[in-house]
Amino acid sequence: MVVKGQYLERPTLIPLANGLVLEGVSHRGELRPGLLVLPPPPIEGSGMDHVVGAELAYAISHQGHPTLRFNYRGVGGSQGEPSRSPQEWVEDAVAALQLAMDNSGGERVVVATIGASDAVALRLSELQPLAGLILINPSMARPSDFESRAALAWPLAVIVAELDQGQDRARWAAVLERHDAVFTVVPGATRTYHRNLPMVGKAAASLVGRVSGRVEPG
Repeated sequence: MVVKGQYLERPTLIPLANGLVLEGVSHRGELRPGLLVLPPPPIEGSGMDHVVGAELAYAISHQGHPTLRFNYRGVGGSQGEPSRSPQEWVEDAVAALQLAMDNSGGERVVVATIGASDAVALRLSELQPLAGLILINPSMARPSDFESRAALAWPLAVIVAELDQGQDRARWAAVLERHDAVFTVVPGATRTYHRNLPMVGKAAASLVGRVSGRVEPG
């Protein structure tokens, strides 16, 4: 049995329908929901060892929730060639989501994205019900994607770096307030989060705690 506070990393294999196998890392946990981390896609030159992905896994598993992060095909130890196809990224994410749900007893999971994987997660949410969505450094998603929606099907959190000039923070804040969603601006941080990285994990843990019904410390 894994208890709150343990951080036990387990190599994980994620099979695809085409025969390829993706590399992943999972952490067990007794609490629900679980968390699936979508790393930046291959065109952004990173993978599951991205510092933000690792921080998310640590913060959420430390609270007692199962987590899964993985590499898209052709990245790290994942088989195949690096893909520039959003459809193939979605295929990889669907397989990872299924495993994350299996690790969570078949229940819905929260999906956290880094960079351009935000578009993958929005597509994923159309294919499979999610417990929640966390967008970190959104690259493809824009406030306009949510402004026309009367309501959201899942709790939403958006986390951006204060020094990321590509974000329309005022517009994000307005639309997220209307949807009772969470908007976190990490002070003094760039998109690499060399400063105040733990604040990213804390904000993500707060959303997961909200979904689970727990009250997170302030």
